Amino acid sequence: MVTHQIIGERRTTLSTEDLATLRENLNEQRLFRREQLRQIAAASIDGATPPPRQTASRIEVRVKLAVSARMVLADVEAALRRMDQGCYGACHLCRGAIGPERLAVVPQARYCGRCQQVREAGR
Repeated sequence: MVTHQIIGERRTTLSTEDLATLRENLNEQRLFRREQLRQIAAASIDGATPPPRQTASRIEVRVKLAVSARMVLADVEAALRRMDQGCYGACHLCRGAIGPERLAVVPQARYCGRCQQVREAGR
């Protein structure tokens, strides 16, 4: 079965199977990131008295990993909400469809490839 979502004035076609596969991928990513955050927190607790060789740089790396995991987790959960609301696959800037190829690689994508390039060029 093929479902059509109207996104702005454009139409994107994702099959029911495609959406199910993307949802499964997002759910797996969510579980992975939650487990990653749990392990980082456990390492912080277990290391309440850090060994002398644990440097500030190791702590900094752990903090950066946690920040990154939280950001990806938030993106994944937002993509799942968009799926539930029927607006998954719409670019947040141009409102056009995000290509199925891009969603297959980055299922939590908020922007189409063109708008993502524009955002990255503006940084």
